[in-house]
Amino acid sequence: MTTLRPFTCDDMFRFNFVNFDPLTETYGLTFYLQYMAHWPEYFQLTEAPGGEIMGYIMGKAEGHGTNWHGHVTALSVAPDYRRLGLAAKLMSGLEEISEKKQAYFVDLFVRVSNTVAINMYKNLGYIIYRTVLEYYSGSPDEDAYDMRKSLSRDVDKLSVVPLTHPVRPEDIE
Repeated sequence: MTTLRPFTCDDMFRFNFVNFDPLTETYGLTFYLQYMAHWPEYFQLTEAPGGEIMGYIMGKAEGHGTNWHGHVTALSVAPDYRRLGLAAKLMSGLEEISEKKQAYFVDLFVRVSNTVAINMYKNLGYIIYRTVLEYYSGSPDEDAYDMRKSLSRDVDKLSVVPLTHPVRPEDIE
C-alpha cells in the first residue's frame, strides 16, 4: 500500500534516485529546506510499503489579490513507479491544499520538450497559459510552458485565459 505523507528532513538523504531523470530539476539542500520550513503542507511524498520513496511534490502559495495561487515547484516520480497514478495523486493533494488556502489557481512550469508531462497535466485539467522564453538554462536554453488550472475561487476562470504572446523570465510576477 502506498503512503502519502509529509516530506521530512530525513527524507533529504533518501530521495536522490527520484531526481535522476534528466527532465527533473535538482536543487541545493538549502532550497529544499526553505520549502520545508515555509510551506511544509506543500511538500509531500509517496512511499512504498518497504519505505522506498516513490515520488514527491514540492510547492508553495504565492501572489496577491486575484494572482494568489498554489505553485508546483517540483514533481517527480521514480522511473519504477511511473504510470501508476502517483503524479496525479500528488497533484490532487497540492490542489486541495491550494483550495483550502483560497487560491484562484495552481500553476507550474514545464519544458516545452517534455510532451509526456505536458499531456499528463492537460489530462489533469491544466491549460497552457503562456510560453516563457529561455526559462530553463542549458545548451541551448529551453522555453517553458506556464500551465494553469483554475480553482473554485476563480468563478469566471479569468486566471486561465491564455496569453497570446510569450514572456521572458524577468517579466513573470
